[in-house]
Amino acid sequence: MMMHGSGWFGYLGGSEERPRVTLDLLWRVLKYAQPYRSMLAGMLGLILVSTGLTLLTPLILRNLVDYTLPQGDVARLLQQGVALLLIPALGGGITVVQRRLNARVGEGVIYDLRVALFSHLERMSLRFFTNTRVGELMSRLNNDVVGAQTAISSTITGILTNLVQAAGVLAVMLMLEWRLTLISVVILPLFIYAARRLGRRLRDISRRHMDANAQMNAMMNETLNIGGALLVKLFGRTSLETERFGQRASQVRDIGVQRAVLGSSFFVIIGLLSAVGTALVYTLGGYLVMRGAFSVGTIVAFGAYLSSLYASLSGLANSPVEFATSMVSFERVFEVIDLPLDIQEAPEAAKLEQVQGELVFEDVSFRYAAGEASQLSEVERHGQMDKVGAVLSGSKTKVGEDEEAPRRSQAREAALEQISFRVRPGQLAALVGPSGAGKTTLTYLIPRLYDPSSGRILLDGIDLRQVTLESLAAQIGMVTQETYLFHDTIRTNLLYARLEATQVELEAACQAANIHHFIMELPEGYDTIVGERGYRLSGGEKQRIALARVILKNPRLLVLDEATSSLDSESEALIQEALKRVMAQRTSIVIAHRLSTILAADLILVMDRGRIVERGAHHDLLDRNGLYAHLYRTQFEREPEE
Repeated sequence: MMMHGSGWFGYLGGSEERPRVTLDLLWRVLKYAQPYRSMLAGMLGLILVSTGLTLLTPLILRNLVDYTLPQGDVARLLQQGVALLLIPALGGGITVVQRRLNARVGEGVIYDLRVALFSHLERMSLRFFTNTRVGELMSRLNNDVVGAQTAISSTITGILTNLVQAAGVLAVMLMLEWRLTLISVVILPLFIYAARRLGRRLRDISRRHMDANAQMNAMMNETLNIGGALLVKLFGRTSLETERFGQRASQVRDIGVQRAVLGSSFFVIIGLLSAVGTALVYTLGGYLVMRGAFSVGTIVAFGAYLSSLYASLSGLANSPVEFATSMVSFERVFEVIDLPLDIQEAPEAAKLEQVQGELVFEDVSFRYAAGEASQLSEVERHGQMDKVGAVLSGSKTKVGEDEEAPRRSQAREAALEQISFRVRPGQLAALVGPSGAGKTTLTYLIPRLYDPSSGRILLDGIDLRQVTLESLAAQIGMVTQETYLFHDTIRTNLLYARLEATQVELEAACQAANIHHFIMELPEGYDTIVGERGYRLSGGEKQRIALARVILKNPRLLVLDEATSSLDSESEALIQEALKRVMAQRTSIVIAHRLSTILAADLILVMDRGRIVERGAHHDLLDRNGLYAHLYRTQFEREPEE
């Protein structure tokens, strides 16, 4: 008897854990299948033809035993022999065509769902990504999308096939001999009983196995990425991590052995039960043959039909759970697609054209607190275990305060409160303040990585919410403190700023950023691979490439986190020289880490606990002897004022 392991394991969850399937969900799933309705119709037609062919073989055998052989009809024998050869050949061809249609539907659904998911995720705000694990997003894009494909290309197809096959086989069996048909069906309750008896044990072992796998995979993800591998080596924990991984891998091994043994036992029992049904049919059927109730060929045909009937009926008994489980994947995919977008374009958003660069904050406040409506829910996947907490432990680290900074804590509910200032075209505004004061958050509002909770931000007198996101991004160049480079060539990373840029323009931007000569000294030049997150380059080299990327973009508004404190003096000098070129004739908002930047600023904004507490020029702020004066004495005074 033919049965698919995955089908029975889906049944083992038990009805008490069966996920709910609503009409709305079904209707939405059908919408994704609509573009492939012609292929689905073709598949249904092929299922009918294939089922009809499988019904013919037992009837031919019956005719062969009851008439052809007793009559010694050689011509009919040859015809039936050819038919027995042609039927599986034709069935095989139909199977290949059906599999092709099935694959096209399944892969098409995967494509549609993945593109829809990725497109929606790309438009989510930074708030979403700071509150969502990358692994969970990957799971939605992979596991859940594949599960959704299974629902359309496998589960639904399987249900239709089993329905047609069971109905056809039962109809033919009833026409042949109703008493043997009843004997064949009587055994079915034993299948359900055996599945429920062993189901809970197999379900629990399967969950433990998936949980152990998830823990092992999470540890690999943590320790085998570039940052984790570097940390392990720096602290000499290679042996410790190998031992820890061995413990988790041994759990996967041991539970896998238990699962294999119990699963094998389960299928042995199911096989024995089907053997019971077969034995009953042949025993009672043989007795009826002896009594002259029907012919030997009828029993031979029934024996051929039995395995097909049991496989179809067991599949149908399991299909509600399989179908509902597959629908959960659709539900998880739709949850992401339905997440509200924090950052949306206005219906008639304007496109920024000739930007002068006047930036105005009007009573802007911002809170990081996110509503649950824009976040993913905890996932409870039937048949999957991928909810993993802390990989090494459940402890949380605490970040210590800067000993030289003011002792006043920066912990608060609102990240920014009532921020108002104006930066005129071509001016440089320097943001100064203790760590955690809200400087980076303020800069994130300018390119609309977040939107203010209240107040508004104007660029050339236009509210940022009233312009298209693409045109806004084109006018803003941003270099963050942690420079991110793709695992690709230097050329590709630079062209990300302007895809159509020529080699001459690339080199001009790199010369302005003081990085061209370094690139030309590399063996592959601009085609050098920078490595994961740019780890093959030094901090100063990465920052200068990031500056070159911004120069190539040629924005009107520049936002910089001028973090050079961790660089060597040569790299710092090269970056400072490049910054002068970058900021020339542009409106610049700079989180200042150097005195030279502060002295060059047209406006200094001193931030503390999310507010602007002081503003003005350098010497005026020193005379006030407030927070700026304190920061100057502790952080900047040792630097020369040139």
